[in-house]
Amino acid sequence: MLSHKQIWSAIDALAARHGHSPSGLAKLAGLDPTTFNKSKRTAANGRLRWPSTESLSKILQVTGATLDEFVALVTRSGAREAGKLRRLPLARFDGATAAFDAAGLPQGEGWSQIAVPSINDATAFALEIAGDVWAPVYRAGDVIIVSPQQEARGGDRVVVRSKRGELLLMELTRRTAKRLELKSLNARAPDRVLAIGEVAWIARIVWASQ
Repeated sequence: MLSHKQIWSAIDALAARHGHSPSGLAKLAGLDPTTFNKSKRTAANGRLRWPSTESLSKILQVTGATLDEFVALVTRSGAREAGKLRRLPLARFDGATAAFDAAGLPQGEGWSQIAVPSINDATAFALEIAGDVWAPVYRAGDVIIVSPQQEARGGDRVVVRSKRGELLLMELTRRTAKRLELKSLNARAPDRVLAIGEVAWIARIVWASQ
């Protein structure tokens, strides 16, 4: 019999897999942002609360996950595996500019480690947001996990390194064979267009600790 903990762990794992917190996933699915909060999983009298089939259907739709994939997360082994923590290299975003190799992988000093949800990318790394330049999307102290291996598509939030040494945190709006069109996450900063020849590397943000 499937347990209450397994179901909720699977929702948490699905959210993390697609770069969202549980509340972020709920909002993306058009649900109340508090739908999957831990405080909503048990009633005041101690009675266990279960997610509705409607809410499960909506999160599968927005993530593109199949029912079989969700069931795999729900099973004891799947939920246990998804819930494993992994240690990743961690640097402050404002201090990470000189800490990458040509392929966009962490190198040299300035990196510590952090335990985060398991990500299916051996090259993934974490960045801690410094300051509130990207508020309200990201605030000081938020940690983002960046995956160089996962393909970045329109609508994804990304980290981009230019060949001039800039490290940009933006939303990818369009990618062609000739250029990247990037939307600023800071209302006071301009959007950017970079020719492909100006880009050292681009990596997709797959999880945030919000």
